[in-house]
Amino acid sequence: MLEPLLATLTAYLIGSLSFAVIVSRAMGLSDPRTYGSGNPGATNVLRSGSKAAAVVTLLLDAFKGWLPVMLVQWFGAAYGLGDGAQALAGLAAFAGHLWPVFFRFAGGKGVATAAGVLLAFNPWLGAVVLATWLIVAVLSRYSSLAAIAAAVCAPTWYLLGDGALWQASGHKTLAMVAMGLLLIWRHRQNIQRLIAGTESKLGAAK
Repeated sequence: MLEPLLATLTAYLIGSLSFAVIVSRAMGLSDPRTYGSGNPGATNVLRSGSKAAAVVTLLLDAFKGWLPVMLVQWFGAAYGLGDGAQALAGLAAFAGHLWPVFFRFAGGKGVATAAGVLLAFNPWLGAVVLATWLIVAVLSRYSSLAAIAAAVCAPTWYLLGDGALWQASGHKTLAMVAMGLLLIWRHRQNIQRLIAGTESKLGAAK
């Protein structure tokens, strides 16, 4: 069917909007790909010294993960689109952030976008995963470590909940596992720096 393909493609294009770059340009800041970690994400934008830009980037990156899934939830039933299409839309939006077609396929690591997808899958599960990220980030001051912990815990919390609270489908569970593995892979250099003790902490200057 054409509808799932169109929904997936639309989600990918929405995910390809690199808001770290867009917001930085709009606010007259340096391109986040030129300083710090070089990663076009909210954490690196924070290194510019503008907390406002970092917050806006974070919210928009999460929104672009949430929106495609919700669009399928709201309007997909009329076109025969169900949980499988929602899972594909979330995964496609996440992939768009990692490999954005509008920015030469050089994207960020996808933490905020993955959070938006999880919130769309189920607000309770998304909230618990976000709480996991926040606790680890506050205690360690390492955004990368918090992201890795959240990536591991997302499917773990679902399994511990035995589906009774989260009500996630098998398609969405597979999407969560795929996003988690991609998040860990995208943080492979951060993992090396964490082991070496050279990883930058939250709030560090560019």
